[in-house]
Amino acid sequence: MAEPRITIVTVAYNSADVLPSMLESVPSGAPVIIVDNASRDREALRALAARYANVTLIENAENEGFGRACNIGAAAAQTEFVMFLNPDTTCLDDTLDALTTAADAHPDAPAFNPLIVDDAWRPHLKRRSDLDPRAGTLAKGDPGGDVALPVLSGAALMVRREIFERISGFDPAIFLFFEDDDLSVRLAAHGPLMLAHSAIVRHFGGTSSSPSRVGERIKNWHWGWSQVYAVRKHRGPGACARPIAKALLRAASPATLLSGVRRRKYGARLTGMWAALRMRDAKM
Repeated sequence: MAEPRITIVTVAYNSADVLPSMLESVPSGAPVIIVDNASRDREALRALAARYANVTLIENAENEGFGRACNIGAAAAQTEFVMFLNPDTTCLDDTLDALTTAADAHPDAPAFNPLIVDDAWRPHLKRRSDLDPRAGTLAKGDPGGDVALPVLSGAALMVRREIFERISGFDPAIFLFFEDDDLSVRLAAHGPLMLAHSAIVRHFGGTSSSPSRVGERIKNWHWGWSQVYAVRKHRGPGACARPIAKALLRAASPATLLSGVRRRKYGARLTGMWAALRMRDAKM
């Protein structure tokens, strides 16, 4: 049997209900590393991981966030490629082979997205990034073949491990959201970001962890913080006005706010964060 070329890294946070389908869809010869971010269902994860000879479980003492957990998993990989895969996804029988075929056909590309489809088999591609408008916009519709992408989706992302390590992986300052956009900008300096059209991954979006209203508030807070941080990082402080406005609008969503007190707290935190960033710029 040929040596595996891809290690799957998946980050779990109360994901024991959805992980079995993903694990069953991965070929038994492919190494899988589950990085658990201090889940409440850790015992179930331990029992699940014990069923598979190809699965390694890494248990974080606390929730490290998505990017840092991915870095922890990637550091344990030894294969040519690392594929970051959401727990609420499934592969087809030939997905990993199709990815390595695409990688061999595009040796100058540092990273790839498979064709990510929803439960109705409709393709979902990230078509632009707020972090790098110069990268352009992918036209609507199915590209029909391998094409260069302006930005990669972190739901199913394969990267050459050597390049991932060279750029120090995901930015550890980003806890959740926009970490794939940030990684894409830095990877694009090493070659084109490609869609491996023949490799298909199904993504049952929004089910990576158990839903809750508290969880939605936390997600929306990190969405706002991460967008402002990442835009400022790549485009400078002057480009942050629109992300701050978008973050405040998101703060007003019913899923985020259960009271006027929380609304005031959310807006005050974003305003305070922006003031701190500007103060830091003034000192540099």
